[in-house]
Amino acid sequence: MVDVRPVINVIGVLVMLLGMTMVFPLIIDLLRDNDEWVVFLQSGLITFVVGAMLYMATNTETHQGLTLQQTFLLTTGVWVALPVFGAIPFIMGTTNASFTDAFFEAMSGLTTTGATVFEGLDDLPEGLLFWRAILQWLGGIGIIVVAMVFLPELRVGGMQIFRSEGFDTFGKILPRATEIASRVAWLYVGLTAACATLYLATGMNTFDAASHAMTTIATGGFSTRDASFAAFAPGAEYVGALFMCLAALPFVRYVQLLDGNTKPFFQDTQIWSFLGIIGVVVFTLTLWMWSFQTTWEVGFRKALFNAISIITGTGFASSDYNTWGAFAVVLFFYAGLIGGCAGSTSCSVKVFRYQLLFAAIKSQIKAIYSPNGVFRPRYQGRIVGSDVLNSVLSFFVIFFLTLGILAVALSMTGLDMITSVSGAAAALANIGPGLGDQIGPAGNYADINFTAKWILVIAMLVGRLELLAVYTLFTLRFWRA
Repeated sequence: MVDVRPVINVIGVLVMLLGMTMVFPLIIDLLRDNDEWVVFLQSGLITFVVGAMLYMATNTETHQGLTLQQTFLLTTGVWVALPVFGAIPFIMGTTNASFTDAFFEAMSGLTTTGATVFEGLDDLPEGLLFWRAILQWLGGIGIIVVAMVFLPELRVGGMQIFRSEGFDTFGKILPRATEIASRVAWLYVGLTAACATLYLATGMNTFDAASHAMTTIATGGFSTRDASFAAFAPGAEYVGALFMCLAALPFVRYVQLLDGNTKPFFQDTQIWSFLGIIGVVVFTLTLWMWSFQTTWEVGFRKALFNAISIITGTGFASSDYNTWGAFAVVLFFYAGLIGGCAGSTSCSVKVFRYQLLFAAIKSQIKAIYSPNGVFRPRYQGRIVGSDVLNSVLSFFVIFFLTLGILAVALSMTGLDMITSVSGAAAALANIGPGLGDQIGPAGNYADINFTAKWILVIAMLVGRLELLAVYTLFTLRFWRA
């Protein structure tokens, strides 16, 4: 039987921390003389007290390590528990949201998906808008730690290949997670501050700059405006494109750069492949935009910003790309299934998995032409073990199988084909906006039916945690171990 006390203990600490962060939107509403501050005071107290009770009830001993089963439970448990408490301000506040809508919004925030059920963002209290940004910012740094510490240990989707990056964690999950989180946090805060400063330079006000900087670095996509980046000066799009790109690179490389070790960053094929993909997509879209007789600068800027936003899974929009023609729409759909680099705040399949897949295909083709030869796939110059390849191939099969099941399930709730397929992809890959008039860049998820919203919530969760980290919990063998 799995001892859940260490898991609940850690979740209790994180719930307390979440409650403490509610002081920031509280202060904003106080400064704006907005009565909404009472909502965050009450929500913060409820969240902190419940978290403290969970912590004290399970703090019978010092937990220095977690078993494999406990690690699986913790990884999923955190992303289920925190949205419950993150949803409280949406239920008690001006939005007066139902539990379904509030939980959807909180899950979308903490998984950095960026899909929203709220309309009239321009008129919402600034504290509530800032809370949405905080949820995404916390989700962004949380997923970095999960990707660097937990997923390699759980051998999910080929992530075990990154155990050689100097983060040996077996038997000491919690101490290692704390150490890595503290190092990444300073870098994360620094990037956020730099992004906010440049947003200010483009003409954003302080509130918009801070909020968008947090959701940009988290590659989350929540905006303070219904029009998203179309509400701001053109310069903001260039700043957003730059920092979305930076946030989609492996944070371990930034840590190594700060330590004076530049070689891993510049020799990381994942980084160069990611940048190459962006270059090809942006170049193609720019040519396509020029065919609509837009000016070269506008065509390039719109292609650059929106392409990077979709590839990194951020979900910002500066224009309605549904009006760009069928070619652009199809290109955006497939670009969203690429994602950024492992160990970043970005989501979706991730570039390294495509690299490993192509390496395996290349070896198979060579073996067909030379049946007596021995060909081993390589990644970053190293031979890739069969366990990694099997894990990656399993991920691809499960990802696209899940995508198909989700699309069918959504269509059974009454949604049309485009909304069902793109909604399933947008939630599973944590992109945010889908395609079509209803959930496209000019729409939102407000009018999606009750059942479809819960299907999308599940998709956001399993997609953010790389599918197998969640699916493993539903096997009998897991509970018998």
